Amino acid sequence: MKYVEYAVKDRVGYITLNRPDKRNALSSELVADLKEGFALAENDAAVKVIVLKANGDTFCAGADLEYLQKLQGFSYEENLKDSTSLKDLFLQIYLCKKVVVAQVQGHALAGGCGLVTVCDFIFAVPEAKFGYTEVKIGFIPAVVLVFLLRKVGELRTRHLLLSGNLILAEDAQGIGIVSSIYPQTIIEEEVRKFTHNLVNGNSYNSMKLTKEMITNVHSLSLEEALNYAAEMNATARGSEDCKKGISAFLNKEKLSW
Repeated sequence: MKYVEYAVKDRVGYITLNRPDKRNALSSELVADLKEGFALAENDAAVKVIVLKANGDTFCAGADLEYLQKLQGFSYEENLKDSTSLKDLFLQIYLCKKVVVAQVQGHALAGGCGLVTVCDFIFAVPEAKFGYTEVKIGFIPAVVLVFLLRKVGELRTRHLLLSGNLILAEDAQGIGIVSSIYPQTIIEEEVRKFTHNLVNGNSYNSMKLTKEMITNVHSLSLEEALNYAAEMNATARGSEDCKKGISAFLNKEKLSW
């Protein structure tokens, strides 16, 4: 991979955007590398949790200038192919069986903001700005809209996408986009501690099934969702992780996941 670094440490897979000279701007090559990185991490038996981070001062500035220039000459078919590639990346992250934590050390704008939106947890520095700025250049935040509606609801999605305004990490936390805020000096350590707790304190199978349910219940009626929940509950009870967890709890033993 040319624009993405991949490393594993203490059962955490680190996927790092590595185009700092271009503010980690999205290109077709970077999108392809991210797909490869997430496929590696999801299928890596040594990885239980994934961290998405970036080198440089900016997390991701959205599409780069070269891409925007090429976009002007694209046919509908070329645009559809390119849009589908980005859609596939967002969906891959959103549906990932493993918990994905974004470590946002700088601004996340347009497509870059979409990238963090589909993660499960977002840790950010106070000065990081977030924004879906597509409407300001005559574009639309089409793909991320689908995910943002699920995450923060219609009213907030309207305000964010129709205004295109930038917001600080504190405001992003207030509306449910950012999970936690830490200074630049300690954010990496805080993400490490958080992922350490997930890796050692939680069942991988339980986190995987919970993510799957969160994704699926949106499309079900109330009765369908409750029936699905009962079925998943029964499935989880029969798992080795559940048997191990209940046995340890009853015997007052310390669990090691």
